[in-house]
Amino acid sequence: MSQGYALPAAAEQVEYVVKKSRFIARVGPANDRAAAMAMLAQARADFPDARHHCWAYVIGDPYSPTLAACADDGEPCGTAGKPMLNVLQYKQVGDVMLIVIRYFGGIKLGAGGLVRAYSQAAQMAMERLALVQQIPKSCRQVIGPYGLEQPLRHFLGQCGGDLLSVDYGSQCIFSVQLPIVQLADFDAFIGAQGAEQLPVDEAAHCPHR
Repeated sequence: MSQGYALPAAAEQVEYVVKKSRFIARVGPANDRAAAMAMLAQARADFPDARHHCWAYVIGDPYSPTLAACADDGEPCGTAGKPMLNVLQYKQVGDVMLIVIRYFGGIKLGAGGLVRAYSQAAQMAMERLALVQQIPKSCRQVIGPYGLEQPLRHFLGQCGGDLLSVDYGSQCIFSVQLPIVQLADFDAFIGAQGAEQLPVDEAAHCPHR
């Protein structure tokens, strides 16, 4: 089971010039293809006169990504998008979109030169990128007395979890979210409190999995 992975904290942009060609690398968070394509659309709007807007993304856990894709956008096949994707995979960062915008400087770089230039621009952007750790979480529902709320809040505060909601009644239903690595301790805590756990639809109830 995944213990989490690094992902971008915010967007970064750098510029690299080789033989009068400008390579502007922009990298930032994207947790699905739609977010990645929105970043690409923004880059095209910001640099409408550039000759190429090459890109690569890794969505999800970089060790077993949900999606990974790239595009050369008119550069010779395999000279732009694939080298950029290689950099992302080597850095082992997930939920990330990388775009390199090229302004042609009038001097052809050749296939090898293009691979080196796009790789270097991507590398420079990734070196500037601030990262945060994504922590896999799971949701649970617990049924118990009203008096369970305060000790439950305390437990969740200690382990980085959250009390999402409480349905008050003669027996309260507590919906919680907590790091997966804390589930065994949570099960022991709930058992010690004499409460019970209910089946949960993770997709419907867990906002940050």
